[in-house]
Amino acid sequence: MNNRQKYHFEPQSGWINDPNGLCHWRGQYHAFFQYNPHAAHWATMHWGHAVSDDLIHWEEKPIALYPDQPYDAPYDNRGGCYSGSAVEADGRLYLLYTSVSRELGQTQSVAWTDDGETFVKYEGNPVIPVFPADGSKDFRDPKVFRYGEKWHMVVASGKDGIGKILHYVADDLFAWTYAGVLFASDKYGPILECPDLFPLGDKWILMFSKTNREKTAVQFLIGGFDGNTFTAETEEFTELGPHYYAPQTFLAPDGRRILIGWMHSFGSLPADDGIRKGGFTIPRQLSIVDGRLCCAPIREAEHLLTDTDENVEITPDAVWVKVREGMKPCRYDGEIRDVKILRDTRTVEVFINGGEAVMSYWIK
Repeated sequence: MNNRQKYHFEPQSGWINDPNGLCHWRGQYHAFFQYNPHAAHWATMHWGHAVSDDLIHWEEKPIALYPDQPYDAPYDNRGGCYSGSAVEADGRLYLLYTSVSRELGQTQSVAWTDDGETFVKYEGNPVIPVFPADGSKDFRDPKVFRYGEKWHMVVASGKDGIGKILHYVADDLFAWTYAGVLFASDKYGPILECPDLFPLGDKWILMFSKTNREKTAVQFLIGGFDGNTFTAETEEFTELGPHYYAPQTFLAPDGRRILIGWMHSFGSLPADDGIRKGGFTIPRQLSIVDGRLCCAPIREAEHLLTDTDENVEITPDAVWVKVREGMKPCRYDGEIRDVKILRDTRTVEVFINGGEAVMSYWIK
């Protein structure tokens, strides 16, 4: 049996979750990812690695980061190299990730590569060894970007039931200074995971994943950022599907802001007699149209789109995805101007009104 996805990245074997370190470097797209190479379930985390020339066809590379240091040492089938991001500086690709061990808990560390094949961990890791008083032991998922003359890092956390995104700044990717709480709210859950902060047009988008939601689990806030403070203006619920989490964005060479998320259903069976589980969404381009955040398939995937599918019902005022027994239906209600569908071996992604709403479903 071979029911591997045709257009969505999956590893040859093992478990995959959050996309990490998305970037374009030395003429190729790179996607790292949370990875358990030993079984089709979550366990001690590694960083897998894949490359692509077109964002549709991916070549899996050797594992980039192993849990092999005291600060990311496995324990009780846990620990290791958790989620993070990648940035280029002076031709070198740096990976910033959450290192997790029994002794130190969740800390932030740095590794790098000069050739995309060999990865070196910084001898001074962890570069952020302790969470600040504003945070807690849930202290993970660093997303790093350049703004002005500084490097900036947003980190997931929470305290006393209030979800938080913490903010750090640095000159050199190694010596980080805590700059305070960037965003906090008890509205979205106790931990705001996998944060991402990026410019889009003349606005900034703060994106994070909500641990207390099954659907609309990814939140987008449109607002402004001045280097110190993010001010939220409107909130968007672009993704409606239940099998979508932990997206990350990066800037393509042509200026497009590209997003890739994790698709997974805990109720689905592992693929191919249990050798792999989980995968990526199709890459999507973000834009703001008439004040609304839109998330549409990249142009490289347009030839894969269809207008109909046996799993999708479309009426003038509603779209919904048929589901297997025991799964909750996913439905969009409102004016329907356009629907595009991307069906793969075991998944379906439905893009409504140019990406004003998206439903991502693992259907088998």
